[in-house]
Amino acid sequence: MTRSLTAFIALRYVSVGRRSQLVSFMSMLTVGGLALSVCILITVLSVMNGFDREVRENVLGIMPHATIQTQEHVSTGRWAQLDSEVLAVPGVNMSAPVLEVNGVIAGPADNVGVLVNGVDPAREAQISRLSDFMRAGSLASLGESRFQVVLGETLAQRLDVGLGDSVTLYSLNVSINPVAPLPVQRRFSVGGIYRVGTQELDERLVMVALADAQALYRQPDRFNGLRLRTDDVLAVNALRSDVEGILPQGFYVETWTQWFGAIYENIRLSRTIVGFLLWLLVAVAAFNLVVSLIMIVRDKRGDIAILRTMGASPGMIGRIFVLQGCLVGLLGTLIGLVLGVLLAVSVSDLFAWIEQLSGAQLLSADVYPVDFLPSELRAGDLIGVSLGVLLLCLLASLYPAWRAARVLPAEALRSE
Repeated sequence: MTRSLTAFIALRYVSVGRRSQLVSFMSMLTVGGLALSVCILITVLSVMNGFDREVRENVLGIMPHATIQTQEHVSTGRWAQLDSEVLAVPGVNMSAPVLEVNGVIAGPADNVGVLVNGVDPAREAQISRLSDFMRAGSLASLGESRFQVVLGETLAQRLDVGLGDSVTLYSLNVSINPVAPLPVQRRFSVGGIYRVGTQELDERLVMVALADAQALYRQPDRFNGLRLRTDDVLAVNALRSDVEGILPQGFYVETWTQWFGAIYENIRLSRTIVGFLLWLLVAVAAFNLVVSLIMIVRDKRGDIAILRTMGASPGMIGRIFVLQGCLVGLLGTLIGLVLGVLLAVSVSDLFAWIEQLSGAQLLSADVYPVDFLPSELRAGDLIGVSLGVLLLCLLASLYPAWRAARVLPAEALRSE
């Protein structure tokens, strides 16, 4: 009976009625502040999760987790032996050969320096997720006919070429003839166009078949790298020493952390800092709850005195206001969760609409790992934010409840 009475009174006090407009306003302000802070916190965490996912799954899904390279001339048989030895290392599950060289690609509109990757199309399809980002054509076109090229959408726009158009790929080798030295070149047909959203990939990375790269760069039956895919992309540095231990002299290992590690760590650091600052915003909203409850305690001193004279214990009075604070926190958290989930789900489209409306690119691929605003809701964030806010509201209710429990009936009724 006492518990039900406590809950009933706490529910009545959540809406304090018409007699105190100021207290009513403070209560609504507290609920609104909690809801707004929870909404912002969930949305920002979802955006940071989205950036983390894009780098970890998309960018690193295309780039190798690690690459074994050498500057020496190594026979194909030696590479095959090394390939089998590397695949025996625990944690390495896939490998693919690559001839990675610099070059220049020329189209009707421009000439651009690029990084040419000569790959085995069949094995590359197993180790890379590039096929998931194709806007036109396919990665398999590299194996369907000779001298096909797959390039990024940004590069294709800069060259003013489309699917099926011809481009010229120049190697850095020089062909000596009696008249003048000429660069080695070959006409390629555009067999695929991809878009990842990362400037480094969409404008610089060019994929051709391994045999075509060997022919262009005058390196028959040779490649200079072995691309590796591991079980855990975040643990690749721990695996690096195991791989280096089996490599002969002249070979070395490069991991994705040397290319995108700084960006990834910046994203994780930013998530921590921004999350901390937003939790401070939640703490400010919880402080408003303290102020609101203290004002309600002052407004209800007469009611508290009557309850005490009717036999209510100080503990019961304290529980009423603790429960009231928790109910206010629960209401603000639920509203914030609903608004946060809705905003997190639609923030990518909303951001694209704002860019389209303003005509400005707010996220540049020159600075950020992607040129759009990603978002990913995680159940752990929703649960963590909800429990954290409710805990803060519980702690914020303790002092006002203690003040309410100390109200003396005689003094309160005398002041009334």
